Amino acid sequence: MSNSSNSNKKVKALRCRECNAEYEPMLKYICDECLGPLDVEYNLDSIKVSRNTFAYRAKNYWRYIELLPIEDARNIVSLDAGFTPLHRADNLADALGLKHLYIKNDSMNPTFSFKDRPAGVAVSKAKELRLNAVGCASTGNLASATAAHASKAKMPCYIFAPYNIEHAKIAQALSYGAEFIAVDGTYDDANRLAMQVAEHMNIGIVNVNLRPYYVEGSKTLAYEVLEQLSWNMPDHLIIPVASGAMLNAICKGLEEMRMLGLINNDDIDVRITAAQGKGCAPIVDAFKNNRDEIIPVENPSTIAKSLAIGDPGDGIYALRRLRQFNGYAEDPDDDEIVDAILMLARHEGIFTEPAGGVVIAALKRLVEQGKIDKDEHVVCYITGNGLKAIDAIDDRVKISRIVKPMVEEVLSIIPQQQPHI
Repeated sequence: MSNSSNSNKKVKALRCRECNAEYEPMLKYICDECLGPLDVEYNLDSIKVSRNTFAYRAKNYWRYIELLPIEDARNIVSLDAGFTPLHRADNLADALGLKHLYIKNDSMNPTFSFKDRPAGVAVSKAKELRLNAVGCASTGNLASATAAHASKAKMPCYIFAPYNIEHAKIAQALSYGAEFIAVDGTYDDANRLAMQVAEHMNIGIVNVNLRPYYVEGSKTLAYEVLEQLSWNMPDHLIIPVASGAMLNAICKGLEEMRMLGLINNDDIDVRITAAQGKGCAPIVDAFKNNRDEIIPVENPSTIAKSLAIGDPGDGIYALRRLRQFNGYAEDPDDDEIVDAILMLARHEGIFTEPAGGVVIAALKRLVEQGKIDKDEHVVCYITGNGLKAIDAIDDRVKISRIVKPMVEEVLSIIPQQQPHI
């Protein structure tokens, strides 16, 4: 259990989400009393920050160091991830009949996904805890992010993932020097194996035994959106969901901003929507059927492989957050996802992997259902680059015609252009 020795530190304790038991901030992730997950709790009363605190700092997520669980800044392992663009999507907004649409484009992080945020925090904490090596269970993006930060930290890295994940993603992870433990099974099988290995060896599995610290990185997605909107709360956030950890962390980030007085107590009036692909949407299914438990999907089948976690570790907490924030949940199918990938690319010049297509397809559904008003300020989280999963759109972007190197043949294809006046 925690004691007063942490009163002078930033991190007060690890607190159980279920029974509120407190523990020393060490390598621990499950409550001894009830087996509930543990969260980082800060000494918020001793954290003195204002909006101006962050204004002139480096444009990465470590600008919020007071609210991240690293006690000694010398342990930070940084690739300058974060503070990605909040892109005003006027063309897509016009196509959907909206006025205020924003894309939080986390595909522009160093390893091209939002996973640089939690991975960077977790590897930094592993260094602070003097662990010998790091690793992760992954559907792809986390593998690359963990491996990249491990290389920067000069730590061995072990990736547990299904053997059939997208080749581009595992090739990226291997390029950083990680060792790939290719599992003949689903992500959930890989996760169980990583958990068992973490129990036997002095390895920090970032999304297992380092999970309380790991999830803290994702809440910076909330901080940045607020800062980029001049500390004004949007009306609606649409978030891709796999384990549910990112959605829960974003909500925690909003609450921390309120507790620190960076937004007004009445300003946390925002609606949260969860987006999963049909074929692996256990959280959406529970929400739409008004259930309090998550029924695992044994054999995920969706083009959005980075979201294909059949037994989401934070699923029940994501479900509670949806209800807390009066949210919605949508599960577009593969055709809707591909249409949405192309819609975003052709209207805004942003090429996303299928997880982002899930978000844009969910947005389109909500607009068509009248659940989003045209005057609302809507933020869509795009969390990964389309080059990581190019196969998703192969059938829709094939070369249709080859011409000889003759102007006449080109003129027969390109419509006559009128002068721009």
